Amino acid sequence: MENYVNQQERKSLLNRTLQRTVLKNGITVIAVENPAADIIAARIFVGAGSRCESREKAGLSHLLASVLTKGTPGLDAAEIAEKVESLGASLGADTTADYFLMSVKTVSADFPEMLELAAELLRNPTFPASEVELERRLTIQAIRSQQEQPFTIAFEQLRHAIYQDHPYALSSLGDETTVSQLSREDLRRYHGTYFRPDNLVITIVGRIVPERAIALVEKVLGDWEPPSTSLPVLSLPAIAPAPRNSFVKQQTQQSIVMLGYLAASVKSPDYAALKLLNTYLGNGLSSRLFVELREKRGLAYEVSAFYPTRLDESHFVVYMGTAPENTAIACDSLRAEVDRLCQTILSAQELQAAKNKLLGQYALGKQTNAQIAQVLGWYEIIGLGIEFDDKFSDTVAAVTLEEAQAVACRYFIEPYLSLVGPAEQVSK
Repeated sequence: MENYVNQQERKSLLNRTLQRTVLKNGITVIAVENPAADIIAARIFVGAGSRCESREKAGLSHLLASVLTKGTPGLDAAEIAEKVESLGASLGADTTADYFLMSVKTVSADFPEMLELAAELLRNPTFPASEVELERRLTIQAIRSQQEQPFTIAFEQLRHAIYQDHPYALSSLGDETTVSQLSREDLRRYHGTYFRPDNLVITIVGRIVPERAIALVEKVLGDWEPPSTSLPVLSLPAIAPAPRNSFVKQQTQQSIVMLGYLAASVKSPDYAALKLLNTYLGNGLSSRLFVELREKRGLAYEVSAFYPTRLDESHFVVYMGTAPENTAIACDSLRAEVDRLCQTILSAQELQAAKNKLLGQYALGKQTNAQIAQVLGWYEIIGLGIEFDDKFSDTVAAVTLEEAQAVACRYFIEPYLSLVGPAEQVSK
């Protein structure tokens, strides 16, 4: 095993054997043996995503994900699809704000062949002109479709208000103007910049011993040399809190009321407490918002909260779909529920219930091979490391009542308001 460095092995994830290795060319490989089913799931993470796009190139990584699997020097899109489907496997690509992802799932016997195909797509995509044009048109259609959805409109304007010039302000799809101007050369340049072995994390989970999984990656990708140039150092604009109100008049059946707060990144010590507050407020039918505003007061068609994990500052959002005549009271009621977290300390029972729900859902999210591969690779590519899997649960369990209230007071000060609804209600 002289070609590997930084080997780590430990027992984790229900005592399954986990091994982390960095190849000489910089690829990080995380392998977990799970012999329960004859399936192997792999995730190939690239340190890229829409966070790495300029405003003028918004939507670039999404377009790349759409065409990455559509051609290599030796295979066209139909041949690639036939190769995957003939094995009963799945292969796809996707992008997020903070990383790019290729996913593979297959029976164990076919995994070497699928890994070779994924490696070829990763290293040598041809971006056929006809496929680029097709995916560009489909993306523009998706953007137009979203502009007809009140929730998406509300969230779009909220994101713009919170993040201003930061890439997080924009949808991963981009907008019509930027997408229509993206070229094959833009795709090649982005691919050449970020798709390199020292910017990859590969996770492999299933009926395969870790040593065998690592040896396969070494065989298929070990000859991929990293370029002599360094990865670009992103210089992203600072995100300064500047709460404001945004309104869109639209003749909808309901008003969408959305309050947003600039919140901590995943690397902040406040992350676990914010996840707990999100769970308490808006996660499920037993959450505070659902019980108080829908069940007891009948104000909401839908009501919830979300706090996504982000490398840079995230956002904490509460929202409600309500009858237009209830628009004003919905705004006040949502604000009151968030303010209450700072004004009134949670009871021990409320905090423990939130912990039980959050940690239970977290455990259930790591049952399948694909879920395990996703979680471990995600932590590794954003710089948290596989140790975060254990650390997160411990940190959540340790959050105190006082800490939860202090975090609420630190972030839930003045909200950004985004409102979409009938003109007569929005005007009020």
